[in-house]
Amino acid sequence: MKADGNPTAQTELTINGQSYRLDADTRTTLLDALRNHLGLTGSKKGCDHGQCGACTVIVDGRRINSCLTLACMHDGDDIVTIEGLGEPGALSDLQKAFVRHDGFQCGYCTPGQICSATAMLDEIVAGWPSHVTADMSESPGLSVEETSERMSGNLCRCAAYPNIVDAILDAAGAKRA
Repeated sequence: MKADGNPTAQTELTINGQSYRLDADTRTTLLDALRNHLGLTGSKKGCDHGQCGACTVIVDGRRINSCLTLACMHDGDDIVTIEGLGEPGALSDLQKAFVRHDGFQCGYCTPGQICSATAMLDEIVAGWPSHVTADMSESPGLSVEETSERMSGNLCRCAAYPNIVDAILDAAGAKRA
């Protein structure tokens, strides 16, 4: 407990393969821990209500809005942020596709879009159904509709959606029909 009476918790986080020990107020969101305590500023605070997806990170293989969860809830979890997906000179295939297809305008939503798309492609490989495709084993492949449905939790105020979808389809080896 801090001198001001606010409870703190020691949390062990594995972020992008590196171990971190965090001693923070128990009310600290994962997003604020990443940005303000650990200096990982790639994830953005857009709405702070889980509505825009700018803060999307991957926790134990699942995409989550980091503004809606507390850091202390992720003790021992494996967290991947945009910084862990690639870096200048060694971009991931999805990041390269975003550049090729101009999948960003202002770029504010881009880290969340890329983290979400990375996990989304893994969900498809794992055969997770969606509202568009109930049985992925019978799916002819990734479509614009499937991509749009699965990415619907990530908003782009600049409306770069066609380019974002094209980038995801390109990275997945699919084509816009």
